[in-house]
Amino acid sequence: MALLYSLCCVSFSALVIVALYVSPVVSTSRRVLGDYGKLENGFRVTLKHVDSSKNLTKWERIQRGIKRGNHRLQRLNAMVLAASGDSAEVQAPIVAGNGEFLMDLSIGTPTNSYSAILDTGSDLIWTQCKPCTQCFDQSTSIFDPQKSSTFTKLSCLSDLCEALPQSTCSDGSCEYLYTYGDYSSTQGVMATETFKFDSVSVPNIGFGCGEDNEGDGFSQGAGLVGLGRGPLSLVSQLKEPKFSYCLAAMDETQKSLLLMGSIASANESLGEMRTTPLIRNPSQPSFYYLSLQGITVGSTRLPIKESTFALEDNGSGGVIIDSGTTITYLEQAAFSVLKKAFILEMKLPVDTLSSTGLDLCFTLPSGSTQVEVPKLVFHFNGADLDLPAENYMIADSSSGVICLAMGGSSGMSIFGNVQQQNMLVVHDLEKETVSFIQTQCQNI
Repeated sequence: MALLYSLCCVSFSALVIVALYVSPVVSTSRRVLGDYGKLENGFRVTLKHVDSSKNLTKWERIQRGIKRGNHRLQRLNAMVLAASGDSAEVQAPIVAGNGEFLMDLSIGTPTNSYSAILDTGSDLIWTQCKPCTQCFDQSTSIFDPQKSSTFTKLSCLSDLCEALPQSTCSDGSCEYLYTYGDYSSTQGVMATETFKFDSVSVPNIGFGCGEDNEGDGFSQGAGLVGLGRGPLSLVSQLKEPKFSYCLAAMDETQKSLLLMGSIASANESLGEMRTTPLIRNPSQPSFYYLSLQGITVGSTRLPIKESTFALEDNGSGGVIIDSGTTITYLEQAAFSVLKKAFILEMKLPVDTLSSTGLDLCFTLPSGSTQVEVPKLVFHFNGADLDLPAENYMIADSSSGVICLAMGGSSGMSIFGNVQQQNMLVVHDLEKETVSFIQTQCQNI
């Protein structure tokens, strides 16, 4: 089984797929917290890709994302090694960190606007704070807690302080340290503040006020907003068991979207919903693990043992769905089988000369206006996800190549954001499921 894709409208240094314009999403009504601390209707926030404001081609954005994804994969592997006891030197608990999309929010009273990295692979919410002993450059002013009337330091005995992977107590206040797999870190005091998302003001959000923030990758935003499964994350603190996102293709004109609370539910009018259970990993409780049972390329179910993607007793292996990793990474044995299948199905010469950062590329036929690519289906438990070609094949006509947007990994597998683009992805923590609806983000 194969699909035909037109190349007639592809400009030099562009992707095969022409992106659709997505208009910005703006809430038309103000929402407030209900009596029990839960959002009455939830809220929606537009997201932008971390490279959207840079003068880059789509192909350049993909390549930059792949480099960040490789670093993120190293961090995740470091976390797994530390948790399984296979790491010889671990000075502090390691978390994932960084991401590919930014969300706008405001902090404090009076409010100060910031742009923070959204990360479904970690929990802590944090921003840079004065006085800074070590801070990276950011486009907005650094948050000054002394100028906010709603800033309150957290006690060492608070639940959020106890939920930190590493904390100390100083004069009764909770101080934190978050260390990332590439030795980046954030360190400061834990506090509560009023956060504003779109038109929704939420008091008493626990966050890290980072006074010592070091390492690469943070400078795209003023901090991070964790959306993991742990108690420190935004979704946990809002007491909302449901959130969803729609990630648009990498294009200057497109906007992605995050929905929190009741409005995050899947709208059946958007299309068919495919739902798969979430799996818990006690050694990595923040991650969203899925059960991947197999992969089909063309019309052939690949000869990959289901145990290849299984979560091991020591917490290693398994498959996570992650918005902060650009491409999908499969355990190397599975990726090797997938790679061979694509070479057989594509019927194009394999490109071995171009430096794309991707493992498998093919030479585009000279003067061709169409390329035939095999269908790709991910068989999750209870959900067969038939991906559109633009979600796994990318092309650069200036280099004359078309590439598979996937790679190999050792241990953990990751279902990345290119594979999720133009889908409403609904995380339901009460039912412990993830649902997919293929749609255009502008339709939500």
